Amino acid sequence: MKIVKLLSLLLVISSLAVGCKSDGASTTSADDTSAVPAAATTSTTTTPAAKPNEPEVPAGPLTTLEFPETTYDFGKIMEGEKVTYNYKFKNTGSEPLIISNAKGSCGCTVPSWPKEPIAPGADAEIKVQFDSKGKGKVGGNNQSKRVTITANTDPVNTYLTIKGIVDKEEGAAGSTPNVKVTPQ
Repeated sequence: MKIVKLLSLLLVISSLAVGCKSDGASTTSADDTSAVPAAATTSTTTTPAAKPNEPEVPAGPLTTLEFPETTYDFGKIMEGEKVTYNYKFKNTGSEPLIISNAKGSCGCTVPSWPKEPIAPGADAEIKVQFDSKGKGKVGGNNQSKRVTITANTDPVNTYLTIKGIVDKEEGAAGSTPNVKVTPQ
């Protein structure tokens, strides 16, 4: 038993002696980048990297924006119609507003936004088009789609909603007709 303890102690001491250099610097393998000093990194950006499928957040000073309305109800339309609405907004902050992205919650909702910075106090618009193709049903189908605006604001995301009812003509292609099925 004493021999096992002695060998364990020698193993610990030898691993400490081998693991350290005489100048006090630690050794790392070529694959280990966790011990690289911050000054040795090659990245020049100071903003965190965007996660996959997330737009990059604009760097720089923050500002504010204000929408008179963030929800538009288009009422009742027939399937296949396209609805377009312009959401007006104002840069109410003291810095230029930079919108880096605007994304609809599905492919049927497509936003268009100003790509140039919006000056403090200036007004602008974001155009949103909703395509109701394949979204209707006989008697009406409630639809509500969200557009996420990413800009140099706090919070970084602002949300717009376009909603309404999409109706479908009875007997239209793709609709389920009222058919009585009798088992055989």
